[in-house]
Amino acid sequence: MSENNQKLSASDQSSYALSSVEVYYGVAQPISVADAPAVPSRRLGFLRDLKFLLGEFVGLLFIALSTAYIFVMPASLARRGQLGIMMTNAIKRALDLFGSTVGLVLAAPIMLIVAMLIKLDSKGPVLYSQVRVGENRRRRDRRYGQWTGSAERRNRDRRREDLYGRPFRIWKFRTMVQDAEKKSGPVWATKNDPRITRLGYFLRKTRLDEIPQFWSVLKGDMSLVGPRPERPTFVRDLSEKVEGYRKRLDVKPGLTGLAQVEHGYDESLASVARKVQYDLRYIQERSLWTDIKILLKTVIVVVTGRGAN
Repeated sequence: MSENNQKLSASDQSSYALSSVEVYYGVAQPISVADAPAVPSRRLGFLRDLKFLLGEFVGLLFIALSTAYIFVMPASLARRGQLGIMMTNAIKRALDLFGSTVGLVLAAPIMLIVAMLIKLDSKGPVLYSQVRVGENRRRRDRRYGQWTGSAERRNRDRRREDLYGRPFRIWKFRTMVQDAEKKSGPVWATKNDPRITRLGYFLRKTRLDEIPQFWSVLKGDMSLVGPRPERPTFVRDLSEKVEGYRKRLDVKPGLTGLAQVEHGYDESLASVARKVQYDLRYIQERSLWTDIKILLKTVIVVVTGRGAN
């Protein structure tokens, strides 16, 4: 070794050694079919297209329903709180269906006994019917859009007699003598009315004469709770004489009501005015809980006769 190399070796002993860099060269390897990326099958392609078409259909359905809501649905549904009122009415109708069905089944033996007693007590039919005025639905019959023939229908409605509500027929057990109003015409029953039969006093006091009206509730003409329906003659007359009388027709009439459990039957114009105040209070404060309380009070009236004149 030369002198220069010996000097370089001596100086390297105090230096740092650098790590060597290893270089690798890749080698091509064959890829098996199992490791290859999956190619979409026809089935997956069909599901993807189906998903796309379903999304398009949902979008078109949303547009169609939105258009129908704007141009077809009643304007009242757009009012604030109207949806809650609709839900309450739906629950109330379900309660009416359940209550009237149970009432007809449970009261069937009672109706049979009452029918036999009526035939033994006086001459005449067991049941009698009257036309009464129900809920005023025309005030809500207004829509955003007008369809073909709507103008003709409105003109036809105007030609009809305005009863301020929809007329319907109710059935009751007869509590008066046969043809009681043949000479006098439609008049109110009064206290100690000679037209009322002996059994009729008991039926009116306990409200058992109203049992057949469960059928009207089942049909949807009436509700379990609401203002009592009145005859067209009285509705026309009282609408002009009693303030707020027409507002009673804003809701469906009832088999029983706040005025019935708190006041009783109509005997004079003053008693009607008092009952109207009860009816208006019920309309303003009506709820499912209010209906339940009135139904419970009705049971007390039926059992004790309290509150019925």
